Amino acid sequence: MSASAHSLSRPASDASVKNDLVKIVGVHKYFGDHHVLNGIDMTVKQGEVAVLIGPSGSGKSTLLRCINHLETISAGRIRVNDELIGYKEKDGKLHELHLKDIARQRRNIGMVFQRFNLFGHKTVLENIIEAPVQVKGQDRVPAKRRAQELLDRVGLAHRASYYPAQLSGGQQQRVAIARALAMDPELMLFDEPTSALDPELVGDVLDVMKDLAKSGMTMIVVTHEIGFAREVGDTLTFMDGGVVIESGNPREVIATPQHERTKGFLSKVL
Repeated sequence: MSASAHSLSRPASDASVKNDLVKIVGVHKYFGDHHVLNGIDMTVKQGEVAVLIGPSGSGKSTLLRCINHLETISAGRIRVNDELIGYKEKDGKLHELHLKDIARQRRNIGMVFQRFNLFGHKTVLENIIEAPVQVKGQDRVPAKRRAQELLDRVGLAHRASYYPAQLSGGQQQRVAIARALAMDPELMLFDEPTSALDPELVGDVLDVMKDLAKSGMTMIVVTHEIGFAREVGDTLTFMDGGVVIESGNPREVIATPQHERTKGFLSKVL
């Protein structure tokens, strides 16, 4: 993937000098005999928004889960900021890291799921400070101050003392985004973050994601929101059957797809 012209204003920088933040090389994933990922190659530069689309079962979500080692890979290499994720390499072979080392790597990779996964017995504020306090060892006072800043950023400063059950689905998803940001990740992964929401709630979540993009956050987004891909994405990748079928400038791929499978998919979702 390479950077392309962007319809949103971003921090001024020369795309040619951006570092490759995510490098995926020859990644395969099997679940038993099912070949879910079949030789995926992908590069995402620092500050880019990479959007993945494709039918259900195409491997998009599995690829995201491999990037932060929620799923192990069967072959290939995934590097984030030039660090091999989930493994150490010795004599050409991969050996899985200890859990504490995997946990350390995950601190730099935020993930927002389709379902919000908030702690129902904790307030919004407590949900956000949980990881910084428990995982990073931050003091509660600065963690709470940071949480309030993040809630203000996602438009929910007035909901800090609420519990998840008192919020709409869209509000819960915005809290989930704030919770991921509280760890100050260098990469954010979004796995169909709006697909479980009522249509009228989708826009607020997408607005938060657009704001993140403007701020220069590196993001990999699995979504069916083609308008978001067109407006915000630097690259658009269409996956099917565990392989990358087509990838390029989102506006070009959407307007003039080159592959018949891409054309067929887009004709159903546009």
